[in-house]
Amino acid sequence: MSEKFSATLRIGDLNDFIAPSQGCVVSMKSGSARLVDNNKPKKLAKAAPATKTLETDPVKISLKDCLACSGCITSAETVMLEKQSLDEFLSNINSGKTVIVSLSPQSRASIAVHYGLSPVQVFRKLTTLFKSLGVKAVFDTSCSRDLSLVESCNEFISRYKQSRIDDTKESKSFLPMIASACPGWICYAEKTLGSFVLPYISSVKSPQQSMGAIIKHHLCQSLGLRPSDIYHVTVMPCYDKKLEASRDDFVFQDQADQMTTEVDSVLTTGEVLDLIQLKEVDFSNLDESPLDKLLSNVSDAGNLFGVRGSSGGYADTIFRYTAKTLFGHDIKGPLDFKTVRNSDFQEVTLEVEGKTVLKFALCYGFRNLQNVVRKLKNGKSDYHYLEIMACPSGCLNGGGQLKPKSGQSGKDLIQALETAYNENVLVTDPFENPIVKQLYDEWLENPGSEKAKRHIHTEYHPIVKSITSQLNNW
Repeated sequence: MSEKFSATLRIGDLNDFIAPSQGCVVSMKSGSARLVDNNKPKKLAKAAPATKTLETDPVKISLKDCLACSGCITSAETVMLEKQSLDEFLSNINSGKTVIVSLSPQSRASIAVHYGLSPVQVFRKLTTLFKSLGVKAVFDTSCSRDLSLVESCNEFISRYKQSRIDDTKESKSFLPMIASACPGWICYAEKTLGSFVLPYISSVKSPQQSMGAIIKHHLCQSLGLRPSDIYHVTVMPCYDKKLEASRDDFVFQDQADQMTTEVDSVLTTGEVLDLIQLKEVDFSNLDESPLDKLLSNVSDAGNLFGVRGSSGGYADTIFRYTAKTLFGHDIKGPLDFKTVRNSDFQEVTLEVEGKTVLKFALCYGFRNLQNVVRKLKNGKSDYHYLEIMACPSGCLNGGGQLKPKSGQSGKDLIQALETAYNENVLVTDPFENPIVKQLYDEWLENPGSEKAKRHIHTEYHPIVKSITSQLNNW
């Protein structure tokens, strides 16, 4: 991504997971938004006809405008939010606020492959870079991912048990539980699928927003700061994360009556590369700094715990936990996922006394997503859990990741990313993460507690289409 993220809509070199280089533009003549495809078009649900030219220059569009449009599957890669730019990040470093950066493991893997380094080396070098600019601390979102996994396990067990107690028609929304970590999927579900699918989606916040809650509701107290005194930036593999951070659900009023957001700004992996190039940093030879501890009295290892799976290992973790908790099966080694239609749709089951008691699926990419939703709507889904991600190959293939180098295929890049991502990942139990344990001891009490529900869970809302967008897609 060579072009800086700005507050204006562009159609430059964005790579959407639906079709390459799509741009959402607002026509000055009709006032309606529609897609413009600059490359070979692919099938889109209710998409505007493909064209190779623009009717007018791009104009500014607000977040709510974009969410009201149903002409594209996800709007995030074309919405340029004023508070979500590299320039805004740099300006806030000198604003007097305490700047904290949280790094995703997928972004570290992308930069590691680009420079031929290990993810840990990238983490330490980025710590050096950010702190040289004035950042106070740089944290790993693997710990907040583990916190989200613990809450997801607890929620699934509750839903599973309830579905066995209450088998009425009204209880059908208990299962399958659907992962909530992908904002592209959430965006599509809210504005296109409506209320029929939203009850199935897990209420647990994504790792990004769980990290925001940790920093703005808990860590700030130990630092002696108000939440509004902290400028929290995340580095993510996906433009949709900018959209997620801007949701009204993640804005709160602190003790000083200041309105603040859990995540103030999101930089994509590509924008971090822009920053490296902007500052003319010799990244490969940059010094490596010690890693910051999110909480006291825990080892650095707590920051690097994780589970295999390019999108966070939700299905893997919840399947193992449920199998052990409810059925006494302690599964060792990798799960036996079976490819169904393609490599982006896989299933795993657990049988007890000849009966299938657990059936989980990984569902990546919009093509697979549509098939799953159709079955769900028709009442023909027999899954207990669905890990749905909008991008093929999951988060490692997010639109904000670094693009293949010259001569490198997309498939080769994904394979390299998977190798780098798993290089320093330990297959561990999130319940045993010392950081997660300390967060419950000091703050959240227990998984599923009222405090946990208040800070680590959220709600979803059907987006009412504007009259203009309805007419545009009529």
